[in-house]
Amino acid sequence: MGGFWDNRRVCVTGGAGFVGGFVCEELARRGAAEVFVPRREEYDLVHHGDVVRMYADAKADIVIHLAAVVGGIGANMANPGRFFYENAMMGIQLIEQARVASVEKFVALGTICAYPKFTPVPFKEEDLWNGYPEETNAPYGIAKKMMLVQLDSYRQQYGFNGIFLLPVNMYGPRDNFDLETSHVIPAMIRKMVHARDIGASEVVLWGDGSPTREFLYVEDCARAILNAAEHYNDADPVNLGTGSEISMRVLAETIARHTDFTGRVVWDSSKPNGQPRRMLDVSRARDRFGFSAQIGFDEGVRRTVEWWEANKSGSAQ
Repeated sequence: MGGFWDNRRVCVTGGAGFVGGFVCEELARRGAAEVFVPRREEYDLVHHGDVVRMYADAKADIVIHLAAVVGGIGANMANPGRFFYENAMMGIQLIEQARVASVEKFVALGTICAYPKFTPVPFKEEDLWNGYPEETNAPYGIAKKMMLVQLDSYRQQYGFNGIFLLPVNMYGPRDNFDLETSHVIPAMIRKMVHARDIGASEVVLWGDGSPTREFLYVEDCARAILNAAEHYNDADPVNLGTGSEISMRVLAETIARHTDFTGRVVWDSSKPNGQPRRMLDVSRARDRFGFSAQIGFDEGVRRTVEWWEANKSGSAQ
């Protein structure tokens, strides 16, 4: 297993972040000895000069681009311009300078938010261009999808080996639990643990509880990314997920059970639901590079709650 990574230098943008931390740990397990993680305080990947300097310092054979400016529905609605600009600029410049630096392979992480709002379920990769994304996160989704266009055109013109992966919502220990910017699972966990701890009788959640989502445990996602890096070299985008969906209402019930929150869940239907349904066709990942998720959802939520319970001390509620 470690043979692929022997004598290859790897640059992981976002390697100090949530997904990136698990990717770096999985790289170590697979024998990668030289992993370069650019820190934002040293390299602002929105700026051209910093990207050029990063490549000079990294001397990378393989780049895994995980860095993103990202958040939940509220953060997307508050920062559409920033989310579009910074994500687009990072992707465009990193891919161009990887080409200039003769990087062997570029692994780009996209987002399920790139899919059209009313994509038939399960989402198939060929449906990616059949409509406009859900409005609340369209700028982010489109910015990330531009990498697919760039990688495809660079493959045609320059023979550049870049692959594009489309993960569903990820979750797990060490996730972002900041209520201003977090995604739904850490936000629900934090709200319910806090309500339990102070004896509150209810928790208010956004929407009406009807939308469905698919979630991928972060360690499974790290394995998928590295399986693709090792074995996949085609232009076609690839979904990463579990192939199952869960409604927000059932999600809330599951998290309430694991956090021992016994109060009432109130749905604030004046807030947006986001995309009505999300569930991926995951057959391409299974067939092309042998990935299938291993951690069941209930087990993943249990591990995530346990991590927050152990690490919430000192966090402002």
